[in-house]
Amino acid sequence: MFFKIKIIYFLIKVKLEKLTGLYSSKWYKKINTFFFLKNLKSSKFYEFFNVYSSNFFELPIINKSLFMENFNAINTCGITYKQASEIAERSELSRDFSPMINNVSVGLSTGTSGNRGMFLVSETERANWVAYMIDRVIGFSFTEVEIAFFLRANNKLYESAKSRKVSFNFFDIFQNIDSHIERLNNLQPDILIAQPSVLMVLSKKKVNGELKINPRKVISVAEVLTNEDRTYFESIFQVKLDEVYQCTEGFLASSCSEGVLHFNEDFLIIEKKYIDEERTRFHPIITDLLRKCQPVVRYELNDIITEKKNCKCGSNFLAIESIEGRSDDVIELVDNENKMVSIFPDIIRREIVLADERIKDYAVIQKDNITIMLYVESDFKGSYLLAKSALVKRFEVYNVIDFTINKMDISPHKIGDKKRRIKNENK
Repeated sequence: MFFKIKIIYFLIKVKLEKLTGLYSSKWYKKINTFFFLKNLKSSKFYEFFNVYSSNFFELPIINKSLFMENFNAINTCGITYKQASEIAERSELSRDFSPMINNVSVGLSTGTSGNRGMFLVSETERANWVAYMIDRVIGFSFTEVEIAFFLRANNKLYESAKSRKVSFNFFDIFQNIDSHIERLNNLQPDILIAQPSVLMVLSKKKVNGELKINPRKVISVAEVLTNEDRTYFESIFQVKLDEVYQCTEGFLASSCSEGVLHFNEDFLIIEKKYIDEERTRFHPIITDLLRKCQPVVRYELNDIITEKKNCKCGSNFLAIESIEGRSDDVIELVDNENKMVSIFPDIIRREIVLADERIKDYAVIQKDNITIMLYVESDFKGSYLLAKSALVKRFEVYNVIDFTINKMDISPHKIGDKKRRIKNENK
């Protein structure tokens, strides 16, 4: 009950900030930034910082590797990497994502950097997240709302959205999509949330008459949404597609009335590390003023963001023209009944990063119906075999046995090209 009261409190706060214009006020954000930085003293990693005499930009810029290396010192919950890793891996194997540590939920993420990340979210942060999701993604409704959410892993963060009015239904992408169709048809979700690779499969099943749902809202998450896919999905589901940009580092952006992603600059500080001479493409450096359990401060993402100027919606929040670097392909193999099986990119990524935490980089390229090329970068020689074995076991779950995995000694990525770790060249 107390958790639901927190959600209502934060939702009212979000609505009032928007109504009064505080959410876009620079001085209001400066006040929030001041108190956020003051609370950083609770983190051993940042205890050196003096909010009264130091400059915010003196704080170090970190990335996922540094974030994980300093996991114990950065988080303010006293949770060790070993504790978090054990509970996250146990949840992955059992597919039971309910366990927490002292009311703190633990999640595992691969993102686009190649190595795995761990995120911690407190009860208060979960309530805040729900409030912003209701305000900017789900929408407030007095009637009951059924949400179908396709994920690689469930988490208390997502389960927090459940209430008498909002029913959150988790669909595990580790399972064959065919096994979800009957449940989807029975559920008749009002809102469908999924990765573009999943939406593509569902769209095709809707075209052939297997899928018989008509959600009033479809939201794309987790992967890059191309203009071609957006147009296709909108034509199939007959709705304007919404999009959410969220990762380990937090709820970063959501789409406006024009369908354009905007960073949530009311609670995010966005710095731009430009990577081209024209200063149009940049790596975002994120500071999330809502994250106190595991502070995210000057965290550089390796996503490539193209900035959009003057969005028609009129918002002053930084608009995104496109996100590069997170686009993958679905691997398609033939099972022992000669049926084509789709294995989603997130599953491939997950198997590899869980195989050995020493893996620094990897690539999986499908050449034809039976040939997979695998590249693994690691200081440990056995990492390749561990990754290969993990993929073999995963393919066998899909009853795929007629395939070969060949080793690539050199990374297929060329500097200047979009990095795609999972790629299907057989399409």
